[in-house]
Amino acid sequence: MANLRWKVLTILAVTVIFGAVGVYPLIAPQFGINSPAWLIDRAMKLGLDLKGGVHLVLRVQTDDALRLESETEMERLREALTTAGIGSTALSLTGPTGFKVEGVRPEQDPAFRTAVGNLSANFDRDAGVNGVYTFTMKGTVQQLLRDEAVVQARETIERRVNELGVTEPSIAQQGSDRDQILVQLPGVTDVNRAKEIIRSTGLLELKIVERSAPNREALLINGQPPAGMDVVPGAGEGAGVMYYQLRRASIVTGRDLRSARSSLDENNRPAVSFTLNTEGSQKFGKGTGDNIGRQLAIVLDGRVESAATIESRITSEGRISGSFTPEQTANLALILRSGSLPATLSYLEERTIGPSLGADSIRSGVIASAVGLLLIIVFMLIYYKLSGVNAVIALLLNLIILLGLMSYVGGVMTLPGIAGFVLTMGIGVDSNVLIFERIKEELEAQRGVRASINAGFSRVFLTLVDTHLAALISAAFLFQFGTGPIRGFAVTLFLGLISNLFTATFVSKTLFELELSRKRQATTLSI
Repeated sequence: MANLRWKVLTILAVTVIFGAVGVYPLIAPQFGINSPAWLIDRAMKLGLDLKGGVHLVLRVQTDDALRLESETEMERLREALTTAGIGSTALSLTGPTGFKVEGVRPEQDPAFRTAVGNLSANFDRDAGVNGVYTFTMKGTVQQLLRDEAVVQARETIERRVNELGVTEPSIAQQGSDRDQILVQLPGVTDVNRAKEIIRSTGLLELKIVERSAPNREALLINGQPPAGMDVVPGAGEGAGVMYYQLRRASIVTGRDLRSARSSLDENNRPAVSFTLNTEGSQKFGKGTGDNIGRQLAIVLDGRVESAATIESRITSEGRISGSFTPEQTANLALILRSGSLPATLSYLEERTIGPSLGADSIRSGVIASAVGLLLIIVFMLIYYKLSGVNAVIALLLNLIILLGLMSYVGGVMTLPGIAGFVLTMGIGVDSNVLIFERIKEELEAQRGVRASINAGFSRVFLTLVDTHLAALISAAFLFQFGTGPIRGFAVTLFLGLISNLFTATFVSKTLFELELSRKRQATTLSI
């Protein structure tokens, strides 16, 4: 009896704990009851297909990351050649994965090779004729940079989405080349703002201005920017456009930022103030100190937002001002805080799911689950008589535990997740059918009721463990390699299998033992 008492107390404790976490937060609002804050935080969240929101699939243009690496390497080589006194060369990109050097005279070749040194460790170098050298990025480096670009893009999008305050977003890599990013934002209504913040490159650069002019041609030499320079458009006076000739090398970039926030400039207009980290402050202090009296351009995504004269050495703080609205400064500060994207993104798919469609999905899912549960209850009560009550109680407790586990682990309920609930009910009944049929076989062999029940559970236990373990492995693979809805189904199925093994073996047998404890001698069993 003491052993049975502990079993019953365990079942009651499990029911109360998981019911409080998983069921109470769902039904309390229906009766106007205010739940504690910690229970509300634990309440199961609804996925995109049930709550409504935005579904996006983006592709990372990884060639941009390769081109940036090639440009950076080329500019480093240009500076090294200038320092070595080899200034007659011409450097140009041949594509995203390479560049070439032209005009190296034969007598300069030894100095050229010394200047190159280890600067191009990631590139293969081929010598051509007439002083031409071609640098091609190594294949392993290309693949590494592509993988890093996608991972960095995903992490940057995650930070930006978290800044938006989206509840339970889903962000994952997919595609045969793993260069696509799936973004699901439940509950988001301002689709355009979310898309703009996610897609914006957010590349901040602070560069020294060499010259400026109202038209681009005035800053070019033979139709091209001077060596080591870029010509970038920006805001001029009034509604006009001004062009700036900037040094290609940046003093600091967005990678040196510590924080960014909305603020006001000296004319009380919306602006974005930023602070730099320690390394960025040192570079900014040296760059501004060496260029007092010259203009410093703040370049965002290839456009000069503002250009001001450096009046003194600046170290850790700066401000971006221009013709911004308060909403634009808030978005810009968010983008800068979350970091710049390593490559541009293109949209492959976009879907917006309205809340009403989500409500219809919930209604359909609840009806399907209720009908399925009702049919199972009717079948078990008719076919297994009073023993069917045992199976029904175990099944209901299984669903309570499943809801509690989903809430506890922070699982998100999706439409496929509801399908997982229905499948869990079927698996639960299947387990009880195996046990009950074995008990019936033992009873037909003229064994006692208690012995038949014990034999039924003990001989089916390994079979249940085997089948549940195989299904758990399948669910784990679905979760590992699936996306969005498939992972929601896998989570529900995985947790449902765990709870079902507990209720089908421990709870169901305890209910039989509790019924038999009321009888001194059990001669029959309604099954």
